[in-house]
Amino acid sequence: MKSDIEIAQGKKPAHIRDIAAKLDIPEEALIYYGRDKAKLDESFLKELEKKPQGKLVLVTAINPTPAGEGKTTTTVGLGQAMAKIGKKAVIALREPSLGPVMGVKGGAAGGGYAQVIPMEDINLHFTGDMHAITAANNLLCAMIDNHITQGNALGIDPTRIVFRRVLDMNDRALRQIVVGLGGKKNGNPREDGFIITVASEVMAILCLADSLADLKARLSRIVVGYTYGGEPVTAGQLDAAGAMTALLSQALQPNLVQTLEETPCLMHGGPFANIAHGCNSVRATKAALYMADYVITEAGFGADLGAEKFFDIKCRVAGLSPVATVLVATVRALKYNGGVPKAELAGENLDALKKGLCNLEKHIENLRQFGIGVVVAINRFHTDSDAELALIEECCKKSGAAFALSEVFAKGGDGGIELAEKLVEMIETQEADFHPIYEDELSLADKIRTVVTKIYGGSGVSFSAEAEKELAWLEANGYGKLPVCMAKTQYSLSDNAKLLGRPEGFTLHVREVRLFAGAGFVAVYCGNIMTMPGLPAHPAAVDIDVENDGTIVGLF
Repeated sequence: MKSDIEIAQGKKPAHIRDIAAKLDIPEEALIYYGRDKAKLDESFLKELEKKPQGKLVLVTAINPTPAGEGKTTTTVGLGQAMAKIGKKAVIALREPSLGPVMGVKGGAAGGGYAQVIPMEDINLHFTGDMHAITAANNLLCAMIDNHITQGNALGIDPTRIVFRRVLDMNDRALRQIVVGLGGKKNGNPREDGFIITVASEVMAILCLADSLADLKARLSRIVVGYTYGGEPVTAGQLDAAGAMTALLSQALQPNLVQTLEETPCLMHGGPFANIAHGCNSVRATKAALYMADYVITEAGFGADLGAEKFFDIKCRVAGLSPVATVLVATVRALKYNGGVPKAELAGENLDALKKGLCNLEKHIENLRQFGIGVVVAINRFHTDSDAELALIEECCKKSGAAFALSEVFAKGGDGGIELAEKLVEMIETQEADFHPIYEDELSLADKIRTVVTKIYGGSGVSFSAEAEKELAWLEANGYGKLPVCMAKTQYSLSDNAKLLGRPEGFTLHVREVRLFAGAGFVAVYCGNIMTMPGLPAHPAAVDIDVENDGTIVGLF
């Protein structure tokens, strides 16, 4: 059986201008990064806004398990299948982070015969967007420390600097550090730390900005810390926004690539959903909507994280109205939720499957609360029995969701035709009434409680003393109408990774909240969630190598 990278390397990509032509993108609108990828020119993006928009579909999933769900693979395969049934479709995805690529999760270009290519470039440096975000973020950090060293005219309290350095790599040793050691010439010593680039506010800003001017304005609003008197200090006050915008100006332009079947894909931005807002850029999604009849996009991890943030943050900010969702699940993952160990998932076990179906049922309920229809896509494995598949289909019918098998990993677009047809049928026969789960006017604490009770299934929330104090300050200073961005474990509906299935009656523990004024939301950190992951005992990096002819091997 061929690996993902072997399958990808076996396909010669079409020239990117030919992919662009499928979306009526003229060659002069392309900024080439080689023959197989390009960015879209700014003037072309502005012209697009005169066109009508297509229909937006979100692909999400149940809570991830070690068995794997295949959300991005399903997204890519569905886009390929839409083309197979004669629909003008484009895929809108996030860019991978080097952290999980070199760690344990893997890349974000799909798998099998439902991949976006060139997968090696995409999973490594791509067009340099991640590096630009890292550079812009760390420029601001350097300017903060330089301002303090050069006299501290703004009166920044070094113990209350909240903006941290970033690195697009899993490195737990950098979570908590001390900078400025070595005497006066090296600055002022203070505690600091790194978070991973994809969790940074600069990443969120790039993904939510709708223009270069909006990008600069958002960067200016970043709160970097507080004065000795407790007043917020912004990037604008440090005169950093202009240079940050210069570093990000090309990164703001969406990237055009293709699937193995030459379906167009806009891949841009890459915030994680467990510690950030989990969606690709507003600019890429909007551009896609102007260029195609159907846009297939995805949001990170399970629907309790990625989908909720897609609906409550991205759609709210950008004025988007999705018409349907595809909820990806596997027989194996549902049996895992029913208590079957990973090593025993291949065997038929209807009792365990019945127990695990509660996770699927909860996600269907959650998605229907947003006013749009749901198609459950079962990412099929050869070990799935007919009885197991029939049991899931029955569950979907009872829950009011359509059901389709997906075999895109093995068959590409041909394996997603049933899913594509079920999706189009639902869109054409069911009217969507999309709405976020909470209103702007709710207090921040009540928004958090709404997500916990309506989406996670918890009974309430406990706030640390620090979190309560920060929420009160935010409400008093005019930030109460912002949406909340929940940071918690992806493995459970709760904040406890060990609670599988459909936990109920639990209390979610909020340890910290933080203002992302530039991005336009309040980040809420729950349980023991970390914003700088670590590498596993056997990192994926151990298996990656380059042969003498330059061929990359071991990359999934």
